[in-house]
Amino acid sequence: MEWLDALTRLRATRQAGVIVTVAAVRGHVPRASGAKMVVSSDDAWGTVGGGNLEVTATELARDMLARNVAEPDMLTLQLSDKAPAIHGVQCCGGEVTMLLEPIRVIPAVAVFGLGHVGFELARILVRHDIELHLIDSRASMVTEERLSDLHGAVATVHVHHTPAPEGVLNELPVGTHVLVMTHDHAEDMVLCDTALRRRALGSIGLIGSSAKWSRFRVRLLAEGHTETELRRIHTPIGIGDITSKDPAAIAVSVAAELLRRFERGDDLTPTDG
Repeated sequence: MEWLDALTRLRATRQAGVIVTVAAVRGHVPRASGAKMVVSSDDAWGTVGGGNLEVTATELARDMLARNVAEPDMLTLQLSDKAPAIHGVQCCGGEVTMLLEPIRVIPAVAVFGLGHVGFELARILVRHDIELHLIDSRASMVTEERLSDLHGAVATVHVHHTPAPEGVLNELPVGTHVLVMTHDHAEDMVLCDTALRRRALGSIGLIGSSAKWSRFRVRLLAEGHTETELRRIHTPIGIGDITSKDPAAIAVSVAAELLRRFERGDDLTPTDG
């Protein structure tokens, strides 16, 4: 598999990786500048020269993945019988400098409800490199004309129209941040209940007042959820210091809170339970 195909595959399966590129060479070396390989936590594609050179780069790449390093790193190795080598001697006589670039899993967000706030939020989120799912049970909310503002987006956008939006929760990628903001409190309740039953989702945010949450909390406990499980739902959503009820302001607040989660890497979660 070519390194670019491998990178596409990692992105599609939401796995982190590292691109290793031969950035500079001097003297006799096994691969020319520009040679690449892609390393994941348990596999690798392509080659930068084999031997100690490649194994050392692979080990460093996997250490970067384990530590969730976001910044690139450089590695320079001498290829001579006098150079220190853990994984065998390469005595080509040259020197290789490699650039290691971490490729992080892009965040995924699902917005349930494209009313005034949900639509304003979508307009902000499409400008970011994320996987964005937009879901509404009302056909009028997801027409091509209404969503025309989202064309040309940076984000990968998936639009879902279904009378039972809770079913989409089972289709979402692992670690997806879920935002529940539909027009119907009964629909919100079903979404919260279903989201709690899928442990591999990321954060679960619920729009609404403390009174709304009090009612939901009682019903969710009655459905068998524990207090610990209920703590997965955060409400109200957004940054607390922003108190405006204007839909655009709420959307900015919620988007800012999401960006903070992305920075912390909160979109990575264990496998489904």
